[in-house]
Amino acid sequence: MNLNSPLFDRIRVRPAAEETTRRDEPACEHPGCTGLGLHRAPKGRGQEGQYFRFCLEHVRAYNQSYNYFSGMSEDAVAAYQKDSVIGHRPTWKMGVNGAARMRSAAYAKAEDEAEVVDPFDFFAGAREAQGTTRRTEPARRLSAPAAQALDTLGLDETADAPAIKARYKQLVKRFHPDANGGDRSFEARLQEIIRAYNTLKTVGLC
Repeated sequence: MNLNSPLFDRIRVRPAAEETTRRDEPACEHPGCTGLGLHRAPKGRGQEGQYFRFCLEHVRAYNQSYNYFSGMSEDAVAAYQKDSVIGHRPTWKMGVNGAARMRSAAYAKAEDEAEVVDPFDFFAGAREAQGTTRRTEPARRLSAPAAQALDTLGLDETADAPAIKARYKQLVKRFHPDANGGDRSFEARLQEIIRAYNTLKTVGLC
């Protein structure tokens, strides 16, 4: 066999599927780890809504040592737990809340002027039919399984049905054995993606 043949110059080696995947997936943030950061872990008190990205091994280790109340005194922890009963919202004695008094005055004025005060949008359909604008819809609240399923697909809580379906198709094409030359090493990841999509379908997000 002639190794100097020009035929060898035209041979192209396809990059490994794992290398292609690593370009798109976040890396594990644990020092020295080269795995994929497919799992979120909260950064802690004062950084709500912010997350570390870890591989499965390091997110488990992080969760075992995680303590939201670390550095707080016993009195501060007790006060926090007491406030959690009312969702950490302020409370007032009867007649002290100025905002409530203003709302009561608004109701009284509306009654005098034969108008309807609709703070919960019961009559929103009638207003839309008349061409009036509707207030901005509040942000939806997701269950823990739905939020985890979105995270598995690499999406946030604002993702709509078309975005979820497009991301699902993209990931299935990437991790299916047919797309990796029959390599079944990504089969577990593919099953995780399918379960996440089914969860989102069950809760009606897609």
